[in-house]
Amino acid sequence: MNVISVREQPAYKDMAIAYFQKNWKGVLPVIYEDCINHSIEASAPLPQWYLLMNEDKIIGCAGLITNDFISRMDLYPWVCALFIEEQHRGNSYGSILLEQVKKDSAKAGFQSLYLCTDHIGYYEKYGFNYLAQGYHPWGEKSRIYQAQL
Repeated sequence: MNVISVREQPAYKDMAIAYFQKNWKGVLPVIYEDCINHSIEASAPLPQWYLLMNEDKIIGCAGLITNDFISRMDLYPWVCALFIEEQHRGNSYGSILLEQVKKDSAKAGFQSLYLCTDHIGYYEKYGFNYLAQGYHPWGEKSRIYQAQL
């Protein structure tokens, strides 16, 4: 398994855009296209976009962003869009992406990493602890988790 940072390897940009768009259909496609395109030359450490590769095949992805459409804008950075192909789930491959995101967050000087989810029991295995309830602009609420770096 190999984690590709799209910022560090921009040749993967178009593949990353297509992959995020395909697997996160609830988000307008232009959001990923615009954000990934502009992340490559960004002067700030965020956003970052990652692909998990098994040889030449993408099997997962994740992002590192300033806010995941949640009311707690005082907290950042956020891991978002963690996805592992269904046939590869159950192998802890998500932890590979989470570890890369944690490493890059710490390297950028952050003390904590956040995420929002409705999943209970998954992220706790990888060092995340429930912090609070947050609210999305579309009216849903979500659990907020924090990992100390």
